[in-house]
Amino acid sequence: QVQLAESGGASVQAGGSLRVSCAASGRTLRGSAVAWFRQAPGKEREFVGAIPRTGGRPVYGDSVKGRFTISTDNGKNTVYLQMNSLKAEDTAVYQCAAGERVITSSLTSHRAYDSWGQGTQVTVSS
Repeated sequence: QVQLAESGGASVQAGGSLRVSCAASGRTLRGSAVAWFRQAPGKEREFVGAIPRTGGRPVYGDSVKGRFTISTDNGKNTVYLQMNSLKAEDTAVYQCAAGERVITSSLTSHRAYDSWGQGTQVTVSS
């Protein structure tokens, strides 16, 4: 399995922007689906966005569509989540995930991924 480590979480004002990173080690992320999930206190884990293992167009959860962008830097073996127009309801622990056998229809399911980071806290104040 690949090891994942998130960074960049912070406290920001509503309407602001933030980019969090997920650095991979142990093996390349090429050929793996990569995703971001988030979990707020007392709520279920929520799908944020993912890039298919074929490197196709990213998919996003409805609550972040148009505001968040997921991207990868293969040279740095890192996945990024750019978050714009942040809202208080975006407050959560953000985790990245990777999986070599994630099929397109399972991109939004956390059960499809076998490698996870420890998470990074994002707090948005209104």
